Amino acid sequence: MLDPVRPITLSDIEAAQARIAATVVRTPLVRLDLGRDGPDIRLKLENLQPTNAYKIRGAANAVAMLSKEDKNRGVWTISAGNAGQGVAYAARAAGVPCKIVVIETAPQTKIDRMRALGADLVLAPFDVCWRALEEHAFPGMDGTLVHPFDDHNFIAGHGTMALEVVQDCPELTSVICAVGGGGLIAGVGSAIRAKAPHVKVLAAEPETAAPLSLSLAAGKAQAFKDWRASFVDGAGGRSVIQRMWERMSPVLDGDIVVTLDDTRRAMRLMAEKARVISEGAGALALAAALTGKAGDGPIVCVVSGGNVDLKTFAQLIDV
Repeated sequence: MLDPVRPITLSDIEAAQARIAATVVRTPLVRLDLGRDGPDIRLKLENLQPTNAYKIRGAANAVAMLSKEDKNRGVWTISAGNAGQGVAYAARAAGVPCKIVVIETAPQTKIDRMRALGADLVLAPFDVCWRALEEHAFPGMDGTLVHPFDDHNFIAGHGTMALEVVQDCPELTSVICAVGGGGLIAGVGSAIRAKAPHVKVLAAEPETAAPLSLSLAAGKAQAFKDWRASFVDGAGGRSVIQRMWERMSPVLDGDIVVTLDDTRRAMRLMAEKARVISEGAGALALAAALTGKAGDGPIVCVVSGGNVDLKTFAQLIDV
């Protein structure tokens, strides 16, 4: 039986911030120079975390809060790469065995890094992994599941970045996060609602996988029937899971769907203007901001990760 969904409180997030301070980096917030007539966009560079992605925030908090008994059983998670790296990193630091069910289309770079962190990997098709995410179970996994998004403590850890954002840019008008399972925006949105309720919290999804956009239009959790795999492997699910809908919908102001070409251009723009290497999901927020639908700013775009093979990155930005 799963614990009931409950709000992520400011005290949850502040406690997580203290708990993970020695593990995570307080990432910089940098202005993207788009000229005098361009929007005011700031980049929250979570690609600079030790695992090059924001997931380490939630993973470090969730692993730290496990009981001694649960740690002794070992931990496992399900991931396309970034959550797996975060959980493996936190588990290694705590001396806890770690297994990861990995989506078999995950980039080799992410697979190699999860193995390098000491995790045992089991590769499986996307559909099998998504079902495991919904069911919180996978054959042969008998340790403690650290769910990559449907986990209260995991989400509270992600909210810590919003505390940094509000402190570094008190004048911000909106914040944009990429959405896959929804843990990032649920955490960030919860912190923003508590600290700066006037700020808009916006989601970004790729056109090939945008179930949140459908869900917001319908007013209830929806599946995305035309889902297609793409280089945006760190975001865009097949559906919005009901438990995550309950977490996201109260803290969201809207959703912006972007094309894959928009995402490639955002990756290139960050590389040219700020020398930032982002993966596909890491560029979704900027792609959304550049549509103009988030206003003139200051807009904070969360660069959620930079785990991409450099050869692949060069090919993707050649647009």
